[in-house]
Amino acid sequence: MTQIIILPHEELCPKGALIEATPGTSICDALLEHDIEIEHACEKSCACTTCHIIVREGFRSLEEATELEEDMLDKAWGLEPNSRLSCQAKVGETTLVVEIPKYSINMTKEGHSK
Repeated sequence: MTQIIILPHEELCPKGALIEATPGTSICDALLEHDIEIEHACEKSCACTTCHIIVREGFRSLEEATELEEDMLDKAWGLEPNSRLSCQAKVGETTLVVEIPKYSINMTKEGHSK
């Protein structure tokens, strides 16, 4: 099992969290399995940017992003060089530290009232 440290996020994980994930699992699935309800409006099909994360540590241990993921990331709010779509980034053997950005460009947040 690989550790993922999630930095505090005001809504999704106010105190931060330390979770364990099976290598090969997407970061998005690992977060969801541990009740960290990261948005994933396209149902994890790499068709939006709502599951955008910033990998603060362990970024180089991830497989390279595909061209499609890179194209989608260009639309993400708060893009950084170590940004990934959590639905596409697979957990490896290295501990990861991830930050979920405060904002997303999802205009129809699932499970949230307006």
